[in-house]
Amino acid sequence: MTTHSPSPHDLEPQAEAVQPIGLESRSIDYVPSSERHGKVSHLGPLWFVSNINLTAMATGVTALSIGAGLMWTVVATVIGSLFGTFFMAFHSAQGPQLGLPQLVQSRPQFGYVGAAVTVWIFALVNYVAYNTSDALLSGAAFNSLVKVPTELGYFIAAGIAALIALYGYHWIHRVNRWLNWPLMAIMVVLSVAAFSDSNLAAGAFSFGEFKLAPFMTVFVIVAGFQLGWAPYVSDYSRYLPANVGVRSTFWWTYLASGLSGIWVFVLGAVMSAASPDESDPVLAFRGAGDRLFNGFGFVAVLGLLLGLLSVMAINQYGGMMSMISIRDSFVPVKPTVRVRAIGIAVMFVMVWGIAQFVGIERFNTFYGNVLIFLAYLFTPWTAINLVDYFFVRKGNYVIAEIFKADGIYGRWGWRGNVAYLVTLIIMAPFMVTAPYTGFAATALGAVDYSIFIGLPVAGLLYMFLCRDLDLAAERRLVEEEGILPGAH
Repeated sequence: MTTHSPSPHDLEPQAEAVQPIGLESRSIDYVPSSERHGKVSHLGPLWFVSNINLTAMATGVTALSIGAGLMWTVVATVIGSLFGTFFMAFHSAQGPQLGLPQLVQSRPQFGYVGAAVTVWIFALVNYVAYNTSDALLSGAAFNSLVKVPTELGYFIAAGIAALIALYGYHWIHRVNRWLNWPLMAIMVVLSVAAFSDSNLAAGAFSFGEFKLAPFMTVFVIVAGFQLGWAPYVSDYSRYLPANVGVRSTFWWTYLASGLSGIWVFVLGAVMSAASPDESDPVLAFRGAGDRLFNGFGFVAVLGLLLGLLSVMAINQYGGMMSMISIRDSFVPVKPTVRVRAIGIAVMFVMVWGIAQFVGIERFNTFYGNVLIFLAYLFTPWTAINLVDYFFVRKGNYVIAEIFKADGIYGRWGWRGNVAYLVTLIIMAPFMVTAPYTGFAATALGAVDYSIFIGLPVAGLLYMFLCRDLDLAAERRLVEEEGILPGAH
């Protein structure tokens, strides 16, 4: 599909849509009903496995380094994961209803061009930042397992991930289903290793003094990690049949991602507590496994590396779609397999270059900043997107108009952009980071309340700005198009 003012007929599959060698042909375009398939339960393995990897485990290491103490870090981790995943899972529920990638759904709020220069650029930063973290840890893992140089290890890992990303949606789901039970078994044994580790200090599991500032920073880090899935979570539910309900999509995403996130973050924190002087997370995880019995550390790191290959494929796939979306907003793009391959290759090279600059020795600092700043960037977006879908337009979108530069949603969605930028300005005084702490946060004892400010401000401001939208006219166009559930 191109962006030449498509009609409902244009949204139907063409003969070349199905690739004979199994490659996905679609990227940023609409998935018509004739190509919808799969079970909502397939979301469970996808989002469970997506958190069982070296980078997610390292999130627990970063969280513990903030200084809240192990047990208070665990409490903040549980609350932060359940909180952040709540919003992420509602984004997932949009996929079957609209049949669109998550970022394309931002055009009705931010405009055809506006979404490209705000949300999509930040989303691309999200993909690159997380994949850089993945690159560093995958290189370190290969070095630990088979003694190859870390640079070569990344090339091997990224090459495998790129192949999965090129095959696309169906293979990403399939690989995660294959990994689900083996990784769950490794996590069970690794849990025994972590909690019985002889290196843990006496009283490691006592609560100790409660410190609100580091507790809230851990909360923001973990909630931000889960919110980091939001810009692409519905990419992996968009092929499900349109009659799959919001509730079932929400719960299969929420429980799988929220609980696996808690599990892996807590294990990362506990294993880091047992190796406080180890700066390389991979070596800390391997050491914890080997202290249970010799050789299990190798198995644990190998399993977490396999999980990392899966999430690297997801990040390369998402980064590719973000780049195509940005370019398509200025120059119409036909989303062919060749275009997808070029996008994946660009991600590959870009991430490699940044990873060489950062280096594994600076991983913890780099990754900690990634988690904090991306949480800030996506807090207002998630509120605006969800309020628009569930409260303003209530799931009624004219799909063909989303792909028109001069359609009803406009080039610049001033409501979404104003709400987004104003919210970031209001959040700034409440932010707490290494290079910057806002004056309001300083007055409140360096406690980060920014996420609690940003979510309601963005949502309520956007709803207020939408009060003059002609929603009845939009609804009539939805009914005339007749391709969304209930649009008849």
